[in-house]
Amino acid sequence: MRSLFLISFLLTSVFGFSQMTQEQYIENFAPMAVREMKRSGVPASITLSQGILESASGNSRLAKEGNNHFGIKCHGWKGDEIYADDDAKNECFRKYPDAEESYRDHSDFLRNNSRYHFLFELEITDYKGWAKGLKKAGYATSPTYAEKLIGIIEKHELYNYDSGKAKPIKDNKNNRNNNRNNNYNDNFEINLYADEILENNRVPYIITKNNTSIKTLSQEVDLMPWQLTKYNDLNKDEPIEANDTIYLKPKRNKAEKQNETHVVKDGETMRDISQMYAIKLKKLYKKNNLEQGEEPLPGTKLNLRKKKK
Repeated sequence: MRSLFLISFLLTSVFGFSQMTQEQYIENFAPMAVREMKRSGVPASITLSQGILESASGNSRLAKEGNNHFGIKCHGWKGDEIYADDDAKNECFRKYPDAEESYRDHSDFLRNNSRYHFLFELEITDYKGWAKGLKKAGYATSPTYAEKLIGIIEKHELYNYDSGKAKPIKDNKNNRNNNRNNNYNDNFEINLYADEILENNRVPYIITKNNTSIKTLSQEVDLMPWQLTKYNDLNKDEPIEANDTIYLKPKRNKAEKQNETHVVKDGETMRDISQMYAIKLKKLYKKNNLEQGEEPLPGTKLNLRKKKK
């Protein structure tokens, strides 16, 4: 009897204190990272690499007891709390009911914090730019933070999740329980689109065939509604008409070399010109020293590449 108790105790000790590997972490949490990428625009490779680094592959006390996978502290937090030593003794960290809430809050933390807004101007596949940008914006104090994230991403080829080249993700029982409030498809893949994909200023776009809505079109091209509105400078409820130019990625900071200037024609708006040359609307305003919302008169010569002196 005593021997059986000893064996049971030893087995409990071994398995109770087993550590999750990076590979196991990826298998468990890749579905969450991909869903968050589709919801918020944060690359799955960045989310997973940060989760691995910040939570020690889910083995840290913050992750195990507080479901906090990203080391986000309590600043402005009204939920449950957990305390741990970090830059100072006994600091306050956010505590979540499950890992899903931690992943969602991480995405929202980046999207809603102005110091990270510039990251969302990057391509979703630019994991190096994102990693360096996070360090630049002060997400972590480690001088090698960006290099560590990039190392994890390249070691496990996590960039394949950003481009849709990763193998279909198997959503295990643990993930299904955690993701009870999520309606997104677990298997991310690049949609081939029903419309022909064209290119302007190295930015892919389509010409709409029918009148539609942002919500309907976003489903067709496998983008989130906020992406379509942002990439095309639209209001969230603005209708889309047949023959509209709709960009599928962010427009560029300047026009192509052969398009130095544009003379405004009667009836043209700044957004029309922005769409015509695939240049970001706010950059077009800035290059011409105009206030947001200001419309130039017909005959005005606008700079498309260099800022007006």
